[in-house]
Amino acid sequence: MEHKSLADDLRDLAVQCGTDTVSLGDITRIMGERGFGMLFIILSLPSAMPVPAPGYSTPFGILMVLLGLQQLVGKSSPYLPQWALNRELKSKTMAKIFNAGGAFFDKMEYLIKPRFGWIGSRLGQSVISLLVIIMATLMIFPIPLTNTAPAIVIFILGIGILERDGLAIAFGAVVGWLAVLLYGFVIYSIIYLGTSPEEVKEMVKGFLGM
Repeated sequence: MEHKSLADDLRDLAVQCGTDTVSLGDITRIMGERGFGMLFIILSLPSAMPVPAPGYSTPFGILMVLLGLQQLVGKSSPYLPQWALNRELKSKTMAKIFNAGGAFFDKMEYLIKPRFGWIGSRLGQSVISLLVIIMATLMIFPIPLTNTAPAIVIFILGIGILERDGLAIAFGAVVGWLAVLLYGFVIYSIIYLGTSPEEVKEMVKGFLGM
């Protein structure tokens, strides 16, 4: 059977989002048994892609913390609680997000390939899990414009897990440190410099080049 690319998988998900709403359980059933990597990609996409999707970062961040903890303790397959599977999502929004993710991966797919097999070791999986937990925790905090960076990190880590690409994981770790620095800068500005939320928003825009 021909191996389908991640871009094709995401576009298939976009096609399946045909009704007014689609539940997270529906999406997980459509994508089948793809493991932690695919779930990290799906749950990080709404915050990582340049498609307006407010309200997803905090609940999806909580879910990714739970998934990261499961992977950290050695679970072979992910588990989502029923309340999460029942969560209704806007089909049009999710279809746009999946199509944007597919278009992005079309451009990047030639860079992704299996290499550096250390990611499959127990130590490698622990490192990835801790990175996911840290980034997902950052996503939970409602600080303007700051959830994009950690979501991108988790998206990259998900790709690395699916494609067994240790270089992608290493790159994600570097971007993760930049995300931590961004959060540290924002928190310092708010607590010690008394910067207003609007000023923080403008500073973050400048940092991200928006």
